[in-house]
Amino acid sequence: MVKTKKIIVQNTEISVLLGNDDKDYICLTDMIKAKDGDFFISDWLRNRNTLEYIGVWEQMYNPNFNYGEFAIIKSNAGLNNFKISVKELVQRTNCIGITSKAGRYGGTYAHKDIAFHFGMWISPTFQLYVVKEYQRLKEQESNPLLGKWNVHRILTKANYTLQTDAIKSVMPRYNLTKYKEKIVYASEADLLNLIIFGCTAKDWEQMNPELAKKGYNLRDTATINQLVVLSNIEARNSELLKQHGLNQRERRAILHQIAKEQLAVLNTNNVEQKFRKLLGNDPKKLE
Repeated sequence: MVKTKKIIVQNTEISVLLGNDDKDYICLTDMIKAKDGDFFISDWLRNRNTLEYIGVWEQMYNPNFNYGEFAIIKSNAGLNNFKISVKELVQRTNCIGITSKAGRYGGTYAHKDIAFHFGMWISPTFQLYVVKEYQRLKEQESNPLLGKWNVHRILTKANYTLQTDAIKSVMPRYNLTKYKEKIVYASEADLLNLIIFGCTAKDWEQMNPELAKKGYNLRDTATINQLVVLSNIEARNSELLKQHGLNQRERRAILHQIAKEQLAVLNTNNVEQKFRKLLGNDPKKLE
């Protein structure tokens, strides 16, 4: 059964079709969005080196590959008027390494080996990041421990509920309007964001507009270590609000120290490497 997953490479969202027996295909239509200028997949396909690579790959993995017809196509590569589409290449040679799909996740897809070659055409740096994120995705799929990321993500949401409940319990003291109450809730969330990530949710959206458009937020890009500590200080913040009635400045000093100490322990013991993280952002160190 084929599963469709997403990876993000240098702010470019790329679809990956995960098949059986390591037959995974990556969307070239998504990948080409990362290349500067007006380029098309056909520009890459008309390159002689590209065709030679595809030809060798097909000979290795495709017993039904029509190499005679392919040889005719390859002989024209490099000529000024030479151009071939993916559809034509598939029809004439029976190739399986590259294909076009219609529907929701439609576009041109290539086997991961060929997609990595395509990534190199875009840029060596981009290709390396594609390989890195693809490997991360495969590790997530094969290693159940990586589900820990989702567990901690849910845990931070649960503790955020405790925090909002604590805020609600002390709100009557200040007789605030509904609008000002919303500001208080947002202020408490950003207090913790500043401690863990060094920026507010709004700051992150302004720095990452493309990810924000796709529905991601600051905490979606957090590492395991950051989520663990965030969960802990959310719970602690709710206690400080309810039981001690400390103002935000006092709580910030206490929570900052807790976060700094806990992150230091987790980072020193390489906890991040054991559980991985869902996205590739590096953790922001506390000062």
